[in-house]
Amino acid sequence: MSEELPAYAERVLEAVESIPPGRVMTYGDVAEWLGEAGPRQVGRVMALYGGAVPWWRVVRADGMPLPGHEARALEHYRTEATPLRLTAGGEPRLDMRRARWDGSSRQDGGPGGPDGGRDEAHT
Repeated sequence: MSEELPAYAERVLEAVESIPPGRVMTYGDVAEWLGEAGPRQVGRVMALYGGAVPWWRVVRADGMPLPGHEARALEHYRTEATPLRLTAGGEPRLDMRRARWDGSSRQDGGPGGPDGGRDEAHT
């Protein structure tokens, strides 16, 4: 990390780098895990500095891919077998119940959880 990077930004980026492939955290989850600031501050850090880390693993709580980056994010989700679901209109969304990571041990069954994160949105 750069010495010019603000300390809070450095902590956010380190937290994001610790999210296992196939899992996600919300902006609020990251703030809560760090024990400081809130989702807007995490979002600001990601907007300014997030390109250097797996940005697609930090998401909105509703499971929608990052607006403007949906196609790139979905490529990453499919590559990492991140659990997805289809909306009634056929739009892919993150399956937050299965994809959300609580910041605990990586011994959760591998990418995507115990079942590997496969479902109809990955076929």
